[in-house]
Formats: sequence, C-alpha cells, structure tokens
Amino acid sequence: MKKKVIIISSVVVGLLLVGYFLFFKSDPENTKFSYVQVSKGDLNVLISSTGTLQAVKTVEVGTQVSGKIDRMFVDFNSSVRKGQLLAVLDTVVLAAAVKDAQANLDKAKAQYNQAIAVHERNKQLYEKKFMNEVDFIASKTNVETFLANLKSAQTALERANLNLGYAYIYAPISGTIINRAVEQGQTVAASLSAPTLFTIAEDLSNMWILASVDESDIGQIKVGDKATFTVQAYPNKTFEGEVIQIRLNPNVVSNVVNYTVVVKADNKEKLLLPGMTATVDFYVDHRQNVLLVPNVALRFQPTDAMMEEYRKNMEKEMASLPDSVKKKFQGRQGGQWQSSGGGMGGAQFGNGANGNGARRRNMNRLWYFDEKGILKMSPVMIGLTDGKNTEIVRGRNITEGMKVISGVSEDATSQSSSNVFNPQQSGPRFGRGF
Repeated sequence: MKKKVIIISSVVVGLLLVGYFLFFKSDPENTKFSYVQVSKGDLNVLISSTGTLQAVKTVEVGTQVSGKIDRMFVDFNSSVRKGQLLAVLDTVVLAAAVKDAQANLDKAKAQYNQAIAVHERNKQLYEKKFMNEVDFIASKTNVETFLANLKSAQTALERANLNLGYAYIYAPISGTIINRAVEQGQTVAASLSAPTLFTIAEDLSNMWILASVDESDIGQIKVGDKATFTVQAYPNKTFEGEVIQIRLNPNVVSNVVNYTVVVKADNKEKLLLPGMTATVDFYVDHRQNVLLVPNVALRFQPTDAMMEEYRKNMEKEMASLPDSVKKKFQGRQGGQWQSSGGGMGGAQFGNGANGNGARRRNMNRLWYFDEKGILKMSPVMIGLTDGKNTEIVRGRNITEGMKVISGVSEDATSQSSSNVFNPQQSGPRFGRGF
C-alpha cells in the first residue's frame, strides 16, 4: 500500500512538473509572446499613382470650310486607312465660288490683253514723237496694273478650288474612329477655329498612361523602370508597362506639385480602352532572394522584465568568456556602449557620436528565443522596405524560417523600455557583431 502511494505521488509530482514546464517555463511562445517568421524572397519597392489611358497618337479631323454635311461614310469604331474619304460637305456654294473665280480670271485676262495691245500702239507713237512721255508712262502703268489683277484672279481661282477640295474630308492617318462629333445634315461653321468632325486613334495595340506623380516621389522614377497597373474593368488582371518619358512641365493641384509620367503599355488583346483610369505601381527598386522580416518585429520594444532577463543571460554568457574577449566587448566610455573591435561589432547604439549617424539609421534589432528557450537579441542591418516587410542585409544568428518576437500579451507586459539600447543600463554591450 505504501509503495502504491509513493508511485501515485510520484506520478502527480511528475504531472505537476510537466505542467509547470509546459505552461510557465518551456513554451514562452504560447504563454507570453506573439511571433512572426523570417522568410526569404523578393522585395519590390513601389510608388503608386493613377493615370488615364490614351492612344499613342490621336488626331482630331476638322474642316477648313463651312457648310452642311452632305454625306458621311464612317461611324464610331470604324477602321480607316490614310487617305480614305470620311465625309463630304455640300459643294453647291463652293462650286459656284469656283465658277465665279474662273469668270473673274477670264475678265482679268481680257483686260490685260487689251492693255498690252494699247501699250504696243502707244509705244510706236511715242517713238515717232506723236505721244508725250507722261501719256506713255500711264500706258505702261496700265499694263502692269492689269497684270496684277490677272495674278490676283488666278490666286482667287486657286483658293476657290482648294475650298472645294476641303469639302471632301479624308483620313490623315490610318487607325480607328474613336469619336464622331457630327451627324449627316448638320451644318458646321469654320470661323476662328476648325470644328472637329472625327477623332482617329492611330494604333490601339499600344497605349499610353499619363500618370500623375507627386514631387516627393518623382526623383525615384527613371525612364525604363518597370510598371504594373490595373483598371476597374478587369480588377483581377494585372497589366505591364514601361516608363518612356517624364515630362518636365509641373501641374499644381491644391498646392501639390505633380509631374506627368508616361507609361507605355501593350494592348494586343484590345482590352484597354482610351479614357480608362489606371492604378499604376512603379517598381523603383528590387531585391531578389533576400532575408525578409515583417516590420512589426522591428518595431517591437521589450519590457523591463525582458531587459532584466536579457541582462542576466548576457552576464552568464560573458562570465564564461576569456578576459581579453570581455575587454573587447564590454567597454563603456562617455555614456555609450562601444566596442574596440571593427566591422559591424563596432556599431554604436544609443545617443552616440555624429560619425555613425547614417549607420545607426540602418541598424535595428530582433528579439527571439534560442533552441534552449533563452531570450536573445540580435542587431541587424536593414535595407529596403516595402512598408510591410524589410530586407535584412546582415544579422547575427538570423536565418530563414526562425521565429522572432513581434509582441507581448497584456497579462505578461510590464512598463516597456523606452530605449532598447539604454546607455544608462548596466551590463555588457548587446551583441558581438556579425
């Protein structure tokens, strides 16, 4: 019986120990902390904008003469060839103007021929002294006057013929009619400007996006950069494009300076239509197959309890090191944590000197538990970020697939430390470099 009691007691004690280690000791992941995972992949830095799709070349076809649209041969979406007849204006008035100009020309010719004949006769009389010099000069001037009238009549006839030709509207380029602004029978008046009859898009297999980019982002975009975009008509389809031009003319909207970036896009499937609004992402930087960590882990601030635990762990680790190594990593001068060593181990954390300002901006730290459940901190050098994940350029003991701390549950949180690398806190410098 006594043996049975001892066995039962041992089992109970064992269960209690197992429960203690499960819930209080050996599994900090489930009891206190939230984690994210370090992964490996590609990182793209994007600048987003919106723009309007339009054809690469668009021509508005107008008329240089006034009149009524007599006939029309094309409609919306019609494919046309260069030189194809699109419409004809009423030619009755214009043809009458040609006839009138022709009559004036014939009259001017007759008057000029008469003036030539009279002048030849007057020339003979002047040579025989039967005409004075004044009358002879008047005869010569009369010939020159009628010659000028003849030239003017010829020009008027040419203008009338041109106006008659303008009544026939031809396509200046090959393409597609994307707009027809008039109807057959409608009267158009060409006064100060030519009225638009048709709009022709040259080639809809290639499109342009005119994207508006803020002045704070325009410096990161270069000609040749890759871009992707979506349109509302096909929300699940992503189209590709390329930056071909950055226009220098600024546009100021609500005191915000924007610049127009032209993106060339392929449209062989003819899914994109002129006037569509495109949401564009410009790929301004890219990294392939790099270590990535969610930004939430870089923003994590350890609690005072964590800092105390970490300090004790470091003291134990430092106690086992040779004195020469301790001196290398445990110097404290001027209220800063410093290292006499070079490389990344010499980086300073805290309110240090001005010389390492740029390096400190690229430094951060990640907190994690090692395989023995010991709290660890690793300084990391960070690179690009897309706002969600950040590239890890270098980091001690940071590997793909490892879990790093991203948060602490409220029931285990004490007052957070305001500065992870607090120069006033006793203990060794954090980390040994990379």
